[in-house]
Amino acid sequence: MSGKGPLAGMKVVELAHIMAGPACGLMLADMGADVIKVEKPTGDDSRRFVPPEIAGESAAYLMMNRNKRGIALDLKQPEAVQALRDLLAEADVVIENYRLGTMEKLGLGYESLREINPRLVYCEISGFGRTGPYAGRGGFDLIAQGMSGLMSITGEGPGRPPVKPGAPITDITAGILAAMGCCAAYAQARATGQGQKVDTSLFEAGITLTYWQSAIAFATGETPGPVGSAHPLNAPYQAFETRDGWINVGAANQQNWLRLLQVIDAPELGEDPRFATNRDRMQNLSALVDLLNDHLRQRDTADWLERMEAQGLPAGPVLSIPEMQADPQALARGMIVETEHPIAGRVKGIGHPVKFSAAEAETATPAPLLGQHGREVLGELGYASEKIEALIAAGALICPADAVMA
Repeated sequence: MSGKGPLAGMKVVELAHIMAGPACGLMLADMGADVIKVEKPTGDDSRRFVPPEIAGESAAYLMMNRNKRGIALDLKQPEAVQALRDLLAEADVVIENYRLGTMEKLGLGYESLREINPRLVYCEISGFGRTGPYAGRGGFDLIAQGMSGLMSITGEGPGRPPVKPGAPITDITAGILAAMGCCAAYAQARATGQGQKVDTSLFEAGITLTYWQSAIAFATGETPGPVGSAHPLNAPYQAFETRDGWINVGAANQQNWLRLLQVIDAPELGEDPRFATNRDRMQNLSALVDLLNDHLRQRDTADWLERMEAQGLPAGPVLSIPEMQADPQALARGMIVETEHPIAGRVKGIGHPVKFSAAEAETATPAPLLGQHGREVLGELGYASEKIEALIAAGALICPADAVMA
């Protein structure tokens, strides 16, 4: 499936499972690349991330794999490895997140593949990168979040247990970083005819998310800790309790601080020396939050939002996931999309987050059934139908009727 997006014409082979690699493939597929997902005979492990299910199909798998074609190969069989090698010989990009050395054991390492496809962009996504003392370790979001420092700055405050952000943010961020790297290397390959390795990791993805806290540590030598929803450098900039819920208020600069005092009718706080400047407010944050909560608990969230918007004060509600999915701005920006799946029917997903003025990021096809496009993909490589059927009979190629879905 090659779409109308800015990457139309790019051919990608995705040798990846669960989250980081599939997130990379999803980004590229939404932008028009022809992404061919290669799965093992039992399928991507996310096919078994149940519940929840939609008509027996894993909701997690459906979310991460739309706009891709699917082929399933048993890479324990030489014929399957050769079929994959033939596929990679014609690809522009390969994404892989296997353990270190796995591709080399299959004869599909970068040095081997560049001999048959010099322009190939070889993208590796791992737990810690392909160099350094941790290169051989497996990759898991929880571990990367802890080791990157993220869990030391997430949570309600000092003395509480470490907290992981609710989303697998190092997985998702690594996938986005890898997609960025693939696009950059693809552009260079088109200009020079020479591909290259693109190497990123969950660990590095987590580290990139610590910009503010790392700036503090570099400058002061101190260890930043968790501050709940608050900002580590500015105040007030966090969630506050209202009469019926929570509201985020971004009154971080002096102008917005004074606007907030207008909205809550508390001019006396502007005369309080504890809160005169941002430095003062940060030093007296606990007292400031207590006072602001006392004021904000007097009205409902919707009432405060109306008043704050009228004053030009940045603010927003704390929405649940279903509330976000129904939000008019999310709908207007195409962030909730649907595809028609042959088994699950109409399936909703998260839309592509980048819009283009002269191209189109699209949601055209649902996540593939296991091995759904095997015959099609190999046929495009010039495989005769008799050879394809022989591969299926030998169990090297798995197609839907023969798929092992357990």
